[in-house]
Parts: sequence; C-alpha cells; structure tokens
Amino acid sequence: MNSLAIYAGTFDPITFGHLDLVGRAAKTFDRLILSVAASRGKGTLFTTEERVALVREVVSVFPNVEVDSFDGLLVDHVRERGARVIIRGLRAFSDFEFEFQMTLTNRRMAPDVETIFLMPKEEYSYISSSSVREIAAMGGNAGLFVPPSVASALEEKVRATEKP
Repeated sequence: MNSLAIYAGTFDPITFGHLDLVGRAAKTFDRLILSVAASRGKGTLFTTEERVALVREVVSVFPNVEVDSFDGLLVDHVRERGARVIIRGLRAFSDFEFEFQMTLTNRRMAPDVETIFLMPKEEYSYISSSSVREIAAMGGNAGLFVPPSVASALEEKVRATEKP
C-alpha cells in the first residue's frame, strides 16, 4: 500500500517542533507532503514563496517528503494531491479545541479524509511560530527554536522590516 499524508500549516517560520512531527510522520507514511498555506489575512512575516523555500531546505534530509503550497480549503488541496490523511500537531491541551473544530468541519466537507494528530517531543511542546517571531523581533536567539538557516532568514527579515 502506498500511503500518502499531508502536513499543512503556515510554517511562519518552521520550528524544531514542526520538524519533529515531519520526522515522525515521514516514518509512518510512504510519502509526506508538507503543504505551506498561503494564509490570506493571517499576516505572515514571510511570503508564501519564502516559507516554501525555507521549508524545502530544512526537510531535504527526508527522502520521502516533498513541499508544496496551497491557497484555499485544505480538504480541496488534500483531494487534489490524492491524499486521504491530514497530519495535525497538538502541542498542548489548549490547541485541542481549535483542532477538534477544524477536524469536524473537514470531516463534514470530506468524510473520506482522516485527520491524525501527533504530539511533538516534550522539549518542543511549548514552541510556536508566533513566539519565535516575537523572540526574533526583540533581538533574542531564535536559533534555539529553529534550524540555523531559518534563524538567519528571521534575522534578515527582522532587520529589513525595522523602521529607521
């Protein structure tokens, strides 16, 4: 059986927590597509193209993982790619309510698509992209939470967006 799953998110930026889930999902499925959401209205720091490039670079160590992007409903993207499984991460109980509602909504629209929840290792359970962006914006060491290339891109982006 050739199993395919999609792990979607904004990945603004991708963190060690995301990568932990990528590694575990890549071991569980024959193929994994990391799909970067365009996220209109979410106010991302990086453009979709920048996020795709950063993600592509850091997941290149996984031979069965590819990177894609989408703009629209996740269930439509999942069907377009021929997948039947969505991977979602749960860091803490506080994530559950939102994820539960999204899963039920997706199930209503696409009953043939399953959602599987993965939890990162404890050492990554408190990391969020928004907190990493805030740390970088305040001059902190984002490299504690993201790969070196992502930390460099964050530093550059913060410098470029600072107003003189």
